[in-house]
Amino acid sequence: MGYQELTLKLPPDYSAAELRQGIAKQLRLQEFSFQIDNQSLDARKKANIHWLVRVTVLSPEIKGQVLAKTPALTVPYRLRKEKVVVVGSGPAGFFAALVLQQAGFPTTLIERGAEVRKRAAGIQIFETTGVFNPVSNYAFGEGGAGTFSDGKLTSRTKHISLEKQFILESYIAAGAPPEINYLAHPHLGSDNLQHMVKKLRQEFIRLGGAMLFETMLEDLAIDNGTVRGALTSRGELEADHFILAPGHSAHETLRMLIRCGVGFRTKNFAIGCRVEHPQEIINLAQWGRERLAGVKGAEYRLTSKGDGELPVYTFCMCPGGVVVPATPYAHTNIVNGMSLYNRDGRFANAACVAGVNLDRLLGRATTAIEALDWLGGLEEKFHQYANGFQAPFCTITDFINQQEPTGPVASSYPLGLVPAPLWEMLPLEVSRAIRAGLADFSRKLKGFETGIILGLESKTSSPLQVLRENDNRCTGFTNLYLVGEGSGYAGGIISSGSNGIKTAMRIIGNA
Repeated sequence: MGYQELTLKLPPDYSAAELRQGIAKQLRLQEFSFQIDNQSLDARKKANIHWLVRVTVLSPEIKGQVLAKTPALTVPYRLRKEKVVVVGSGPAGFFAALVLQQAGFPTTLIERGAEVRKRAAGIQIFETTGVFNPVSNYAFGEGGAGTFSDGKLTSRTKHISLEKQFILESYIAAGAPPEINYLAHPHLGSDNLQHMVKKLRQEFIRLGGAMLFETMLEDLAIDNGTVRGALTSRGELEADHFILAPGHSAHETLRMLIRCGVGFRTKNFAIGCRVEHPQEIINLAQWGRERLAGVKGAEYRLTSKGDGELPVYTFCMCPGGVVVPATPYAHTNIVNGMSLYNRDGRFANAACVAGVNLDRLLGRATTAIEALDWLGGLEEKFHQYANGFQAPFCTITDFINQQEPTGPVASSYPLGLVPAPLWEMLPLEVSRAIRAGLADFSRKLKGFETGIILGLESKTSSPLQVLRENDNRCTGFTNLYLVGEGSGYAGGIISSGSNGIKTAMRIIGNA
């Protein structure tokens, strides 16, 4: 049985029958099977929007080579005595723990937040009452911050094909739609993720893993560069290997690691705000129509040179989504974006941020602690301005023109808005760059200037990067690993999960 690769142009609302008919017609086949390899929307010409669908067709009527089997991650199993403690149940921590448990290591995974059902209930109460819950919030809890996001599965990280496929197949086994294997911009949706992380946890426990929720890592017991135990709110956990995946919101954990001698350097990161529009405005700008059958909602990715000093770009665009209060602490005010799988909400939102080098911004060399202090101070400033968790906002036009903000406006943000001169609340250089970027985006995307800009977006990337060796061990330590977004080497579900898997495989290879 031979195979042939083929790309078809299909209407936005094409059916499985139309796809099969297109294959049969183009290759003149009677008997065949196929798999979709990639599907991307071509909207360059608004009068002719279509899917580009690349398929691999297998048929006895096709002469040629047999299709090679797709390589897969191989996790060697044997019963092992070495114990592992993993801290943090986001993608980096969870997939590291899962792989190690599959390999036969007795693995304990601890998470400072609550299990997903309790976490969702706590978030609902927070959005109803404004009372922050330290163990059930958007930043901490089962699945990490990504559980309550859009669940995007794209990554620009290279050399992670095996790890990426392992993650995708794990999600599919936990209930994700098979389309995540081939869509150009796949996503899971927060509603689906809540079910998936629970099923993945159940699989980890079925394999023999232990999972402890509402368990805070407070310190490490270290002896000459070797970690002997993790000191937690439930007592000490001894192990032979320690993998930490705290995310980059857990500032007190990062401070504890610095105090324990873990080295960090500052790095470039990004800060800004969220922009929000009615989804129909984005659809009109991208498609020339308010709706497009077969497609959930129009997206955008915008970049600008800003003021020529700091680059400006949109990030984590959530079609049909909501802006959420993503603060990790009761004294800070931060926003993020979230979408459900159907992406059928009234609004679209995205981060609008400027790339920052803190040393350049402050005019001096900064330490890791100073970077955390600076960022935390900015997050507290927004909380103080709002006197809580309302989101400071203005219109995009107000921001560009630096004019007194007006209101009220429509928004998806659940805890209310408070008019604010956002351009004065951000650092001057950042404000200047974003103002130029917003004007540029308004020229590139029709109707962009009609939206609003709100809150502080400070979690697109970490301001710190851990000093670590090629096997991801923290420099100066024999058995301590820092992975995921908190390490400063990864960002997003796929990149962070792959970082955790690669670290686990190195431990397996050395055992």
